[in-house]
Amino acid sequence: MKDYGQSKGRIAASYVFVILVAILLAFNYQLFIVTNGFAPAGLNGIATMVQYKTGFSIGYMSLLINVPLCVAAFFLIDKTFALRSLVFSVSYSFFYLFLQKVGFSQFQYNAGGHDTIYPVLLSGAISGFVYGVCFLFQASTGGTDILSKYISFKKPNLNFFWVTFALNVVVAVASFFVYATPDTTGQLQYDYKPVCLCILYCFISSFVGSFMISGTKSAVKVTIITEHPNEIMKRIAGELKHSSTYVPARGSFSSREKTLLISVVNRHQLMDLQKILSCYDRTFSFCESVSQTFGNFKFVK
Repeated sequence: MKDYGQSKGRIAASYVFVILVAILLAFNYQLFIVTNGFAPAGLNGIATMVQYKTGFSIGYMSLLINVPLCVAAFFLIDKTFALRSLVFSVSYSFFYLFLQKVGFSQFQYNAGGHDTIYPVLLSGAISGFVYGVCFLFQASTGGTDILSKYISFKKPNLNFFWVTFALNVVVAVASFFVYATPDTTGQLQYDYKPVCLCILYCFISSFVGSFMISGTKSAVKVTIITEHPNEIMKRIAGELKHSSTYVPARGSFSSREKTLLISVVNRHQLMDLQKILSCYDRTFSFCESVSQTFGNFKFVK
């Protein structure tokens, strides 16, 4: 099956990246999560709690959960998304089982119940990176990511990562009961620490993943009203390496002929743009945040 509009090389590269981040997530679980007594996120969090209670491997549980979900996503959401999510889930499960068999105890970050926030911070940031890469390549890590994608597919106004975060709250509540430990009399002692760690993990991973999608492509749209359009356009192109759109305009108060210039620049270039505009009188501008930019316009002489 071909991904419409993409070259074979780009398609192959996208699958390679999906497999690589799946391996990274398997390392993440082995090194920072399974030894520190907290459920991470989503259905993999449920798999982690099942392994904690029964010893049934996360790798097998992940396959049992994600393969049917990916099949459903193939028919209900998007074929490319489903196939890449399946590749991720299978790669993650098999590599996790491999690491479990080989044993990495000497490299695991076992906080021993103290300062557990550090492995949570590390694992949350890594997971967020994995989620972001998967999203950029039209894939997911399976589990609640697929459920969130389905909800976002039906209600596009909802943010994918915050829908995922809301679903993960259910996992956090469940961890309150799963990680209860018996005292000397055999009575279960409940602790809110696993709940807090799970929510913190989910928040960090959601924040990092969301930032990777919107933060890296954010920019600033600048609208400039001026009587010096040619000079300003040349300096924006020459010094900032950005083009601009020229729109004839008329001032409603003075009825003078004006020009409306519209340009999109990087955030760090705002001070340079202000310096350019300060050189010209009868010039006014305002800025708006842009969360995403698409396309590439090349100069043609």
